[in-house]
Amino acid sequence: MDVQAKVRGYVELTRPMNSVAAGVLTFIGAFVAGASTESAALVVAAVAATSLATGAGNAINDYFDREIDRINQPDRPIPRGAVSERGALWFSVVLFGIATALALTLPPLAIGIAAFNLIALVAYTEFFKGLPGFGNALVAYLGGSTFLFGGAAVGDVSAAGVLFVLAALSTLTREIIKDVEDIDGDREEGLNTLPIAIGERQALHVGTVLLLVAVLVSPVPYLQGSFGIAYVLVVAPAVVVMLFAMMRSYDHPRAGQQYLKYGMFLAALAFIIGQMSVVLSLAV
Repeated sequence: MDVQAKVRGYVELTRPMNSVAAGVLTFIGAFVAGASTESAALVVAAVAATSLATGAGNAINDYFDREIDRINQPDRPIPRGAVSERGALWFSVVLFGIATALALTLPPLAIGIAAFNLIALVAYTEFFKGLPGFGNALVAYLGGSTFLFGGAAVGDVSAAGVLFVLAALSTLTREIIKDVEDIDGDREEGLNTLPIAIGERQALHVGTVLLLVAVLVSPVPYLQGSFGIAYVLVVAPAVVVMLFAMMRSYDHPRAGQQYLKYGMFLAALAFIIGQMSVVLSLAV
């Protein structure tokens, strides 16, 4: 295999779009928490640490999931032979090491969040993925914690708290939908995911309830007076997209979880616009 194909395989291991997206979410958390030019270096370190740790987590997930992926995702780097099993493992270790070094430059609370997340990322596939609901909940926490990590990097997690709750609930819903999508391969491997344990339709019902809770929480920043009408005008379409995604999931889980991802990013954009409107109002 040529070097270019091998490099492409290692890049694919990190799920680059997901890794970059995680860094963007950390930036959003810092921005909503009031990041300034004085804290720019801390924000950069937090964003880079998040992206690298996410890439490392994806790589080690592929390492542990290599047999399942031969059924569910045969085109991933390890099943198709682009990256060796040992190479994927050591690649994740290097990325985790760099992410840890960057995280240690941040305030104590951010270091604490990073340490917990590091343990959770490593433990997820080996210990929690096959437990009905528990693995999903851990992934949901990790997704939402990117906002908390960004806030902690600039010294304020409270401002990112609602965003964390929304992201965690939405991510938990999406993880359940993904388990419905992957049910055949997971059953073949003997995993006991939520759809296998209680049935596909019942699992989707659970996801629907979780998403409805997120929808009910979404107006809180406006009702508290933290954000103005600009936030509402963007978060409302996000809610519509996510509800459509949930309905779509009952017939087409793959399409549903993709639409849900779009809705989640639109909701994050609402927080950016909400914070920008606050900054602009203070500047006037």
